[in-house]
Amino acid sequence: MSTTLDAAALRVRTRDLLAAHPPSTSTREAFLKARFDAGLAWVHYPEGLGGLAAPRALQAVVDAELAAAGAPDNDPRRIGIGLGMAAPTILAHGTDALRQRFLRPLWTGEEVWCQLFSEPGAGSDLAALATRAVHDGDHWRVTGQKVWTSSAHLARWAILVARTDPDVPKHRGITYFICDMTDPGVEVRPLRQITGEAEFNEVFLTDVAIPDAHRIGAVGDGWQVARTTLMNERVSIGGMRLPREGGMIGKAAATWRDRPELRTHHLHQRLLALWVEAEVARLTGARLRQQLAAGRPGPEGSAVKLAFARLNQRISGLEVELRAGEGLLYDDWTLRRPDLVDFTGRDAGYRYLRAKGNSIEGGTSEVLLNIVAERVLGLPVEPRDDKDTAWKDLAR
Repeated sequence: MSTTLDAAALRVRTRDLLAAHPPSTSTREAFLKARFDAGLAWVHYPEGLGGLAAPRALQAVVDAELAAAGAPDNDPRRIGIGLGMAAPTILAHGTDALRQRFLRPLWTGEEVWCQLFSEPGAGSDLAALATRAVHDGDHWRVTGQKVWTSSAHLARWAILVARTDPDVPKHRGITYFICDMTDPGVEVRPLRQITGEAEFNEVFLTDVAIPDAHRIGAVGDGWQVARTTLMNERVSIGGMRLPREGGMIGKAAATWRDRPELRTHHLHQRLLALWVEAEVARLTGARLRQQLAAGRPGPEGSAVKLAFARLNQRISGLEVELRAGEGLLYDDWTLRRPDLVDFTGRDAGYRYLRAKGNSIEGGTSEVLLNIVAERVLGLPVEPRDDKDTAWKDLAR
């Protein structure tokens, strides 16, 4: 199929979809399901799984045709964890049954996903996780605690890593699962942030039953499966598709243009430097997405995500300084449970506070610096004295 499909052929297929399911008369859910079944959800995925095994770059052709026709999208920001992390992991490592069961409702947004990775006792060292999964017939019984879980209060499903063998070194005793967030053993508690919101959660798992059929990858191979998730996560966070002056830099530049009374020469120089850095980061992200068309994401995604975090924090700090006394004010300081993070639709004070989390979520900046140093630049590996020690014997 991929050898015969080109941009013209995809336009024809998209127009056929629009003719059979006019957006003006079709429900949003029906249209999205029809789009998935037509292979126009993510064209680079295999046939039957929302794609046509076509080059990834041709997705832009489909998206442009649908946007011009006023077709609904799947609200990708609301379901970003499913699209950017769960889906590529299930595709790469899941069974055919898991792909058939989960990819369609994941893409249409019928089922929201979250990520049960981080733990309060593991810090930045995900491989030190302590949540236990014990084999029980055709199920696993999972008990433990996860933290900083975005969208857990909305999610139907979760990708989960748990320790299945404490007698081997920490990276080798982990297994990867799909967890049902409606299981009675799952308890979700909000975590209030510096912004006043509760976007994140802590999740307590008590004897949660997970069918072995919901295991992704081999028993004990969860670290390798999780690396697929993490690499895709960093690309989805740091390498998102943006127009010129998209994201944070656009808001700071708009403030500069609209508020001439706030300008100083020093701030102007800083804004110009950050504008250039933001444009470099945007173009680097575009190049990385092009590389993804040829295979899976590599460690370069860590560098893009690292740059994203640093830029967001510096740009939001500049905007607060530019606005002076009004910089930290925003008018919706309240305990909310938001569906998604909105950096550009909120006030400068919110952006400044929320950007502090960018250097933690999706891998801390310190961990990403190590990845870039060792796997991109080829620098000597940081000494680790726990690589050959059984997890149960590690100090905690």
